[in-house]
Amino acid sequence: MIVCVPIQADGTVDPRWGRAQRIAVAEVDDGAITRWDEVDVGWDHLHDEGSSARHHARVARFLREQGVETVVAHHVGDGMVRMLETMHLGLRLGAEGDARAAVAAVAS
Repeated sequence: MIVCVPIQADGTVDPRWGRAQRIAVAEVDDGAITRWDEVDVGWDHLHDEGSSARHHARVARFLREQGVETVVAHHVGDGMVRMLETMHLGLRLGAEGDARAAVAAVAS
């Protein structure tokens, strides 16, 4: 399973999914994280450039390119929820604390 989570510099879950500066893309197999890649996406700066539809398209493109199956986040807006549902991606909300632990919890 490929899971995506917004992260802060200290390795904790960034509470701002759509405005995250950095994202981790993890592969989880048999409950263990087997790959952890961190990507500077710059959504914190890009969020307000153009319409929300344009930003959602940017996020969707990233998720598709990475092969993401599930998003782990603290909170996402209603529009983003609809977009993720349309993409048939899993969404786990309420994540906080250590980002790796939040991703591992999805697989348990």
